[in-house]
Amino acid sequence: MSLTKPKSSRLLHIDALKAFAAQLIVLHHLSAYGPIADAIQTLAPQLIAALYHYGRMAVQVFLVVGGFLSARAFSARGQLFEGSLPEQLWRRYLRLTLPFMAAVLLTLVCSALIASWLPELAPESVGLPQLLAHATLLHGVLGYESLTVGAWYVAVDFQLFALLLLILCLARGLNSSFVLARSQARFVGPALVLLLSLASLFAFNRDASLDIWAPYYFGAYGLGALVHWLGLVSYRRAGLYLISAAVLIALLLDFRERVALALLTAWVLAWLQQRHQSQQCLLADRRIAPLLAHLGTHSYALFLVHFPICLLVNGLFEHRDAEHAWSALLAALLALALSNMAAVPFYRWVEAPSARLRVGPLLARLLPKASRS
Repeated sequence: MSLTKPKSSRLLHIDALKAFAAQLIVLHHLSAYGPIADAIQTLAPQLIAALYHYGRMAVQVFLVVGGFLSARAFSARGQLFEGSLPEQLWRRYLRLTLPFMAAVLLTLVCSALIASWLPELAPESVGLPQLLAHATLLHGVLGYESLTVGAWYVAVDFQLFALLLLILCLARGLNSSFVLARSQARFVGPALVLLLSLASLFAFNRDASLDIWAPYYFGAYGLGALVHWLGLVSYRRAGLYLISAAVLIALLLDFRERVALALLTAWVLAWLQQRHQSQQCLLADRRIAPLLAHLGTHSYALFLVHFPICLLVNGLFEHRDAEHAWSALLAALLALALSNMAAVPFYRWVEAPSARLRVGPLLARLLPKASRS
């Protein structure tokens, strides 16, 4: 398995954060599902409890990083968003959904293979409406059971992307209406993102019934976007202090570990981004940079493909050696290694082609000019 050769402009600190979060999520699911987790529980109960409780919060890292990357894509230099909203949404939908549905189908195949050994890990039934709900990323909204772990995150990721895009389009519209000076117009979008982030942290994120909607998670996502914009101005540290103070007040009002982790991730990201901009990246060592680039590149593929691999390994463990804790530990390590290996062809043959799809020419013929103005 060859490692990805990092480009000189690659954000290795982003790769490091994505790689860390993806590996931790795999370990979390290994601690949460199947006989492997049950067997290791007898050997290291505290380890299993920690991976189960804290591993799932690695999603906060993905949320912060996702907000940062989206803001960077839409407004690399702090400028107003200039692209087409429908085209951006459609491209994002394809990039997320095609690999996601491939992973869903792979999970269903693996579930069928281990159903006789581990019926509790296989879905009771799968119908066309449920598959269509997953394909449209509406499974959570419509109340369908997820067919693979992490399905909720893919849907929320698309919602968050769309919400940030709508905010930036609103900022562009406000600039057109009020004809703001360029120095003022560039702050409208970040200001709106800050307001919605605070609304999320103080209100939406405190209501668990909203956890299928983007506003519930926008506090973390918005922090990542704000870290990008603060990196473009001279008062970045003062701005980060003020935003952090607001987040701390929200935590004093209602402490949530996930929000604390999102704030910590934002601080780490801001520090690493500053080091990157000053050409002092601590991760650019020739010995570790290719590994970080490889793991970061394949992090979404790993997120999608690891569960069917874990199903198969759990099924084989249950069938052959379900009572030995040390064998379970080896099986967990094997599942982690196989998941990382499977992510490589999945990225090459499924995710990367999905990302390369170009829909602009087609939309240009289908959409009226007004929608792209």
